Amino acid sequence: MSDTFKAGAARALFFATSAFAVSFAVWGLIAALAPTFAQLYNLSATEKSLLIAIPVLLGSIGRLIAGMVADRFGGRLVFSALLVFSAVPAIAIGFSTSFAQLLIFGLLLGVAGTTFPVGVGFASKWFAKEKQGTALGIYGAGNIGQSIAVFFAPVLALQFGDWRIVFFVFAAITFVWGIVFYLFAQDAEVVAQPKSLSENLRVLKTSKVAWILSLFYFLTFGGFVALALYMPTFLREIFNLSATDAGARTAGFVLLATLLRPVGGILADKIGGEKVLIFVFASIAVLSLLLSFVSIVPFTIGALGCAAALGLGNGAVFKLVPQHFPNETATVTGLVGAFGGLGGFFPPLELGFVKDATGSYTIGFVLLSLFAVVCLAINYLSFIRGGKTAPV
Repeated sequence: MSDTFKAGAARALFFATSAFAVSFAVWGLIAALAPTFAQLYNLSATEKSLLIAIPVLLGSIGRLIAGMVADRFGGRLVFSALLVFSAVPAIAIGFSTSFAQLLIFGLLLGVAGTTFPVGVGFASKWFAKEKQGTALGIYGAGNIGQSIAVFFAPVLALQFGDWRIVFFVFAAITFVWGIVFYLFAQDAEVVAQPKSLSENLRVLKTSKVAWILSLFYFLTFGGFVALALYMPTFLREIFNLSATDAGARTAGFVLLATLLRPVGGILADKIGGEKVLIFVFASIAVLSLLLSFVSIVPFTIGALGCAAALGLGNGAVFKLVPQHFPNETATVTGLVGAFGGLGGFFPPLELGFVKDATGSYTIGFVLLSLFAVVCLAINYLSFIRGGKTAPV
């Protein structure tokens, strides 16, 4: 056994990352095909936003429960069960015939979004603390599954001539990979006995650090999800780009943030997650203001800069979680992940409200900048000056 990781660690990381990508792909199907549903059911902008947000909501709240259950029963069993179950609402959506049914089954599809903390707890136990940032950065890159859905769902729907088949295909992949994960993945051996759910909940009551990291992830991951969901709208409304051009630019935003996430973990391994977050929050505070420009050049600089900073921030935050909470990793990840998901749920609604009230999105971008400044101050006071650095 190595000092930095256990035998079989690479294999475990592969299964965790691939399973996370599969779950995020099926989780993102409704958002990927939202224009189809809007046309099919003649949806208003509010109804379309609600449809996109429904899976995000349950996927966010359910992460806390999924993380605690995984800490108790192990990531292998819980991850495989979530994948298998996620196939059920995906199939049901394929048979849906109304907007109401789409909302109900879309809510249940949110279960696929609860897998994140399960994989973090599963993968982190295979690596020593000095390598967890890198490992979890690689694992987090599985959110490229969202890009897979955005790219391939419309293409498959056009190829088959029926959007329903897309859900059947993704459901089959999700179900099969759930079985594969159960048969071939393996939990790391741990010395400590699993804690009860009440014991796992206790850390959320007593630790301020868990809530601080949740706030940080609300900004970094929530900002990533919110901007990724709204980017096509920005590009088409503000700059009158075609759907194809807007989609390609949005894909670039998602890809850049995804690729920078492992880099954030690697940098956090080398210099500390707290120091990486100083750069991240300061960058977002400045770059988000460029999004308010009606010129494509500063907007593009702001968008790509925010993508890079948000990706780095996501990797840095999840370097800190297993270091501060080695025995409750999945539970705290569930809390942090839940806040991150909620960060992707509320900003789109806030941006829509700001646009309706003022005629532009400027105030929304200013609020994002101010929120980054708040996180910067909290990071400095709590971790840098406060001395609450993660134990090594």
